[in-house]
Amino acid sequence: MTMILRKGDIGDEVALLQKRLTRAGFPVAETHVFDHDTESAVMALQKARGLVIDGIAGPKTLIALAGVALPRHLSDDDLVKAADTLGVSVAAIRAVNEVESRGEGFLPDGRPAILFERHVFYKRLKARGFDVDALAARYPNLVSSTAGGYMGKAAEYTRLAIAERIDADTAHESASWGAFQIMGYHWQALEYSSVADWVARMQRSEADHLDAFVRFIAADTALLSALRGRKWTAFAKGYNGPDYARNLYDAKLAQAYATYAEREKAAA
Repeated sequence: MTMILRKGDIGDEVALLQKRLTRAGFPVAETHVFDHDTESAVMALQKARGLVIDGIAGPKTLIALAGVALPRHLSDDDLVKAADTLGVSVAAIRAVNEVESRGEGFLPDGRPAILFERHVFYKRLKARGFDVDALAARYPNLVSSTAGGYMGKAAEYTRLAIAERIDADTAHESASWGAFQIMGYHWQALEYSSVADWVARMQRSEADHLDAFVRFIAADTALLSALRGRKWTAFAKGYNGPDYARNLYDAKLAQAYATYAEREKAAA
């Protein structure tokens, strides 16, 4: 499991983070407590490295501690631009990025994160005249009327590769892509020129992942209205579906927004 440290955490992992921050030129006392000073040091590092400035020490921040350049990763300027495009507060976009994105849009091997949806593949193949029942019998992990079969991370590309042999475009449409896990079949509604164009953009950068998210929200008046009005329950339900309540997405969004709004107010 990927380690993520944030304000309020305590323990040896926090002390190690504090030590690494000091070594990287962002000095902070080694207290074993992720306090305000530690959060400020993390934010200073993120600003210096061109990352999203959220004060959370996640995978990208920990990589940046070693001075590794992250040119394909999301920047703070990307979030500000997205907020301006959608006509919402930057705090709202920061909250959505924290809660709804997967944190990292790329796998360690450089490929964009995906999740192949076998039930979507089934439905779209059926619409294109394929014998989906025969395919389901042969490839139950890839073609099914029900969701499931997930293998996670890089193993999803094994599923995708087999699905591509059945029909490449439909396979790409049947996976969710990038940091915000937007389904590929939205490519046309979101005004990409082709499925290939969609995949190429997803392979390029997290800024492209955020652009896909912005297009997705802009195209859905209900989601855009909920985001502008900070109606987190409506937004979480519309974006995540019926599982939003079980996963507390609405509560997490509200809490994250309050944190970022308060931080912006203090900085004004």
